[in-house]
Amino acid sequence: MSASSVAEQDGPQSRLPNPARFVPELPEIAVAMSKAVENGSIPQTTITLVQLRLGHLVGSTYHVVQQSATLREAGEPEERITAVATWQDAPWFTDAERVALELVDAMLTPNPFGERVSDELYAKASGHYDDKALHTLCMAIGRSCFFVPLTLLGKPVPGREPGENWRE
Repeated sequence: MSASSVAEQDGPQSRLPNPARFVPELPEIAVAMSKAVENGSIPQTTITLVQLRLGHLVGSTYHVVQQSATLREAGEPEERITAVATWQDAPWFTDAERVALELVDAMLTPNPFGERVSDELYAKASGHYDDKALHTLCMAIGRSCFFVPLTLLGKPVPGREPGENWRE
C-alpha cells in the first residue's frame, strides 16, 4: 500500500514524527519561549495577529490555521482574521497593531534597497511600544521562526493539538 493511500485511509498525517521524540528538551524550550513572550507588555491578540502574518509570509499552512483558530477562540471577528493577509488597507486594526504587522513584514521580507527595519519604522514602533514591548515583539516573532523549519519540513497536521499533530 502506498504512503498516499495510507494517508487517505487514516486522514492527513505529518511527514515526520513528533520532534519531541528526538529533541526531548523541545517542550521545555517552547514553554520558556512562551513565558518570555507572554509577559503582558503586548496584548495577546497583537502577538497572535503577528504570528498569523508570519505564517502568511513564510507559507506555513500550519501556522496560519493554528493562529487563525487561536484568534477565533479569543472572539476575534472573522474580518480581522482574514484581513491580516492584506492588513495594509484593512480598516480593522489599531495603529499599534498595524506597526506590529509592519514590523513582521519588514523583518521577514528581504529588502534589496536597504535595511529591513528603517529608522522611520523603528520610530513608529517606539511610538507605540516601550523597550520591553519591542523586545517582546521580537521574541514573539523569533518564537514562531524557531518552529518554522519544523512545520515546513515535517508538515504537522493543522488544527490538531500540539503533540497530536505529528505522526507516530
